[in-house]
Amino acid sequence: MEEYEGSVSGNHSSSGSPITNMAQDYLLTILLLLPIDAILSLSMTCKRFRSLTSSNTLWKYLCKRDLGSTCVEALLNSSNNHHHHQFPWMRLYRQVSLMDSVCCHKLLSEPHADLDFPSARASHSLNFVSDCLVLFGGGCEGGRHLDDTRVAYIGNDFRRMLKWQTVHAGIPSGRFGHTCVEMGDYLVLFGGINDRGNRQNDTWLGQVVLNENKGIAFSWKMLEVDNVAPPPRGAHGACCIDEKRMIIHGGIGLHGLRLGDTWVLELSDSPCHGTWHEIVSYPSPPPRSGHTLTCIGRSRTILFGGRGLGYEVLDDVWLLDTYQGYFKWVQIVYDLQSISDGVSLPRVGHTATLVLGSRLLIYGGEDSYRHRKNDFWVLDISAIPYPYITLQHPTTVSSKKESMARMWKRWKSSGFEARARSFHRACADRSGRYLYVFGGMVDGFLQPSEPSALRFDAELFLVELVLQL
Repeated sequence: MEEYEGSVSGNHSSSGSPITNMAQDYLLTILLLLPIDAILSLSMTCKRFRSLTSSNTLWKYLCKRDLGSTCVEALLNSSNNHHHHQFPWMRLYRQVSLMDSVCCHKLLSEPHADLDFPSARASHSLNFVSDCLVLFGGGCEGGRHLDDTRVAYIGNDFRRMLKWQTVHAGIPSGRFGHTCVEMGDYLVLFGGINDRGNRQNDTWLGQVVLNENKGIAFSWKMLEVDNVAPPPRGAHGACCIDEKRMIIHGGIGLHGLRLGDTWVLELSDSPCHGTWHEIVSYPSPPPRSGHTLTCIGRSRTILFGGRGLGYEVLDDVWLLDTYQGYFKWVQIVYDLQSISDGVSLPRVGHTATLVLGSRLLIYGGEDSYRHRKNDFWVLDISAIPYPYITLQHPTTVSSKKESMARMWKRWKSSGFEARARSFHRACADRSGRYLYVFGGMVDGFLQPSEPSALRFDAELFLVELVLQL
């Protein structure tokens, strides 16, 4: 713990409460174990606690505790303020808690770099790893697949002019509807569908290597796995947990059958080898495709939306808890009718990204009528009651529907107005404040000779969570 910055007034004699006579380092340690509401309540009890709870050092550690050290360091770098003692930590914490809007910015490539700019596509993968954007594959006009890998360095300059580089050797075969997740400094790609309709179940490992002058090298290699592997599929959901394991769920399998199984890939320490095993849990999310899986903590994963067996578009939320190695699905029940504009929540082909403040930012997608969306919704993870995580008896708690409705909030959007889209991809930088969105299916202009006005998009834009720092 750093030396306390604030001045503490008053004579700490034995006549006061025992806790007020404790050394300030011990008090700071205790405060860091308390929820924010309790800290704010203590600030109103006496002058010493008022001074202590306004300490910039305390709020720096609270930011690191609740926002994450990686996020805090990235925010410092992006603000060009590297002096921890001068940074307004309390203000940052308050601003994060009050966030309710985003601002969008269209991103451009460097002059004369159009030849390397990714072409229009959907159902591709887009990841932020090792300070780079990495894009792979997807589907394009005519139902064809793409097999290109493109990399662009971002660093700390989140609005920089992008220069894309293309990886030409050792890439996975062309596909769309695959998943690709960040696992430490690696990417892990699984499955997908090619333009002949063949489902895949191969697993690939990708890695970015940066040299001193910011030159980029990227390599793919097929991961060696045991004989047991998930059935081939595409349009499934996936995410990383614990930086060593990947969860996949559902998707479209052979003969167009929607799946409802859950699998875990565990990487070896190398990592050059992986082991798959299936999770069998009851109840579990019904079969679906086009949904999202997002890790919201080291042991918890949120599943949202998708298209079900009857082609219906879903709005259910499930939590997979893997605490102490025990896997259990729990449905998070809420009343859709009690949410303002909640009728627009059901969707498929959306993105759900964990962003600053432990919030799940959901963008775009389409409804059961294939009306595409450009709205932003936030699922506040902190509003999910703790018993949902360790529930042992009933796995669905309908009595909390009203309180669960407060999990959802629609955010305002300003700046660049992107077209409504579905089956795009999004990823956040290390701070969780900046989200990159590329591609997807958008509405176009219908020509007399064309049966549909559906178009593939090639826009890349930045979604910035609005903070007044």
